[in-house]
Amino acid sequence: MRDIDGARMRAILVLAASVAFILFSYLAPDFTGYRADQMPHAEARPPIQPAGFAFAIWGVIYLWLLLGAGFGLLQRAEAADWDAHRWPLIGAMVLGAGWLWVAVQSPLMATVIIWAMLVLALFALARAPERDFWWARVPIGLFAGWLTAASFVSLGLVLAGYGVLGSGRIAALLLLPLAAAFAVVVYLRLAPGGAYPLAAGWGLLGIAAANVGIHVDVAVLAVVGLSVLAGIWWRRTFRAA
Repeated sequence: MRDIDGARMRAILVLAASVAFILFSYLAPDFTGYRADQMPHAEARPPIQPAGFAFAIWGVIYLWLLLGAGFGLLQRAEAADWDAHRWPLIGAMVLGAGWLWVAVQSPLMATVIIWAMLVLALFALARAPERDFWWARVPIGLFAGWLTAASFVSLGLVLAGYGVLGSGRIAALLLLPLAAAFAVVVYLRLAPGGAYPLAAGWGLLGIAAANVGIHVDVAVLAVVGLSVLAGIWWRRTFRAA
């Protein structure tokens, strides 16, 4: 017999975690990227960091996660298909609640945490129910898609900032194709719907915009990655229709 009370409690925890995620993120110190003084070889304008406008997507992610959590509690608290994704989603949001606080202290630790968030968010996305698409797969897809871009950005910043790679430009040229390939594989394997490639592509668009007129090769590479991701989404959606 399924644990009905346990499922309801997990639904409550999802809502509590989403509220904590939003609250602690907005209470955190101002964060506009890792500071140059946090790493020995950091650059003032690292090429792999998206333009500032791209981070506005967090407002959409926060709101949609909150709405999805509320719907899950009020309408699907005891549903088995909704219960399957709750633990990894809770874990991702709990880690997210503290991420900004860590990022202003340690880029290295923040990178480890954001990759853990990504893994948990992808587990949640893989287990998210097919029904109630707009309440479950869309918010989790946006969350996981942006984390995909953000995780590779953070990794690139750390690898360049600690001198593992020669420069921020090299880091961008190396990691942008990996980020796009990773997003494509996730999309093809999990079939998460359009929200995941939209958010991942938004991150690539932000990187392209940040490099226009500065690092043309990085901007072009980001646009190519975005185009490949968009093309695969378009083809799958068109053929499915």
